[in-house]
Amino acid sequence: AVIGVGFTAVQTENWIPFAPNGVEGVLKGVAGVFFAYVGFDAISTTAEECKDPQRDLPKAMLWSLAICTVLYVLVALVLTGMVPYSTLGVGDPLAFAFGEVGLGMMSTIVALSAIVALSSVLLVFQLGQPRIWLAMSRDGLIGPIFSRIHKTFRTPSFATIITGLVVAIPALFMNLTEVTDLTSIGTLAAFAIVCGGVLGGPRQEIYQQARFRVPYATSAYILPMGYLVALGAYLYFQFIAESATTFEFSQDYVPIALFWVAFGALSVLGHLRKFSLIPSIGLLSCLFLMSQLGWTNWVRFIAWLALGLIIYFAYSRHHSKLANTPQNV
Repeated sequence: AVIGVGFTAVQTENWIPFAPNGVEGVLKGVAGVFFAYVGFDAISTTAEECKDPQRDLPKAMLWSLAICTVLYVLVALVLTGMVPYSTLGVGDPLAFAFGEVGLGMMSTIVALSAIVALSSVLLVFQLGQPRIWLAMSRDGLIGPIFSRIHKTFRTPSFATIITGLVVAIPALFMNLTEVTDLTSIGTLAAFAIVCGGVLGGPRQEIYQQARFRVPYATSAYILPMGYLVALGAYLYFQFIAESATTFEFSQDYVPIALFWVAFGALSVLGHLRKFSLIPSIGLLSCLFLMSQLGWTNWVRFIAWLALGLIIYFAYSRHHSKLANTPQNV
């Protein structure tokens, strides 16, 4: 409804210039709203509740990813076409845009629908975490209470309650931008870890024998060449094309510099160990978007990561079932 009705009120002059903040602005925008893709990894946490997860989960994730991405792009086009983008810095941009173009009834419908839509989205966000804790608890990485299953509903009851409290209480004291940025950087970090985990196994064998197969293509030569081209293009557009005469150091450059170091290291390792290309690109994409989220978000992320490492070394490392199996003792 938003796309169909909204297109009737689009004024194409609002799209000029089409990317007012350039490529850098687009990438920062992508990183800032990456939390919109949290629901797709939540699908993967329901593997135990699927009848045929090897067949159904990949299809569910790929189709939902494709459909939602198209809808996101169309809504963004409609929204920025209805009103100038500079006026959209409000809490309810969709309802605001329809109100500005004289579609008051549609504005009311969108505002009421948003309450229902956001509630369902938040519930989906809370679906994955309890099941992640359930799997971790079974592996001995956190306490056994997190794998407690409700007798009636057959769901991880204690983990679900704790997830609700851990999410709801901090949200009372944080503004929306802080919450969404932390969600985005956390989601990107989780995706990066998954891609890195695939790279850490045996090279081609893991992709052919795993239940969920990843098509293998070597990155031995593509990654190094891509690194040289990408770094050269970045330095050109950042310092030469814009005729920058002086360089002013900013803390926000630190994450970007770390990304280029990681890209270089991965290029060398990819050449030596013949890493698979698909997870390599996934890892680099996530790290690059993380580098666009600024120093403040990185400080918060590092603090949260440090807390996780403390839990790991204090409890998980000594209680892990994998570490205590006979072949690993």
